[in-house]
Amino acid sequence: MLSVVRAFKAQPRFVLVTTIVLLLGGCASARVEQSRTATTGMTTEESLVILSRASYNERETEESFTDCLSDELRGGKRPIRLMSEAEFKDQLYPWFEPRTAPDSSDDLARLFAQPGVQQRIDENNVRFIAWIDGDTITTDRGGSFSCTVSTVGGGCFGVTYWEEDASYEAAIWDLQNLTTAGEISADASGTSYIAGLVLPIPIMARPGNAACKGLALQLKEFLQSDG
Repeated sequence: MLSVVRAFKAQPRFVLVTTIVLLLGGCASARVEQSRTATTGMTTEESLVILSRASYNERETEESFTDCLSDELRGGKRPIRLMSEAEFKDQLYPWFEPRTAPDSSDDLARLFAQPGVQQRIDENNVRFIAWIDGDTITTDRGGSFSCTVSTVGGGCFGVTYWEEDASYEAAIWDLQNLTTAGEISADASGTSYIAGLVLPIPIMARPGNAACKGLALQLKEFLQSDG
């Protein structure tokens, strides 16, 4: 315990570093771009389905990202009506079974050509599909951080960080015309920290969350406008 107290008293420089981290760390910058190839004008009676890269694929899109996207689209101003991915796949059984399901947005065109598919889509009033592809990866990490525990006390000291890049793309299909309506991409990056001065202090950038909110906002504008 004495060593912990001495370390605490001998850390004025570390206190300064921790303060700087708290002030500057945990920020994520995002960039959203869109490419439109058709008009949309989605009505309140029509539905959108969010399809993620197949879950059996080794580079699957995180479920947490599509859950975030669904929450953002359902909430706020001018919410969008959604049909869940699970319900949509059930309605289109067996075309979305692992052996036959499309594994890219281009494969959807071949699916739509199958007899009976368009009828089931029309019955559920599904107008658009947003095919989500992408992931969040750690690009760098560093620093030094350690915690000690003993019978008389303990503490954490140091600063560690990791940088993340989040890159996602939504390919939008108009099921009324069986054509692609456009694409929206969202890229975000940020650096997260854990700083310790006896107690660990996490400062999270969450670039995936920033990409989710940026993509959802652009999707709403894209689908509900008459452009």
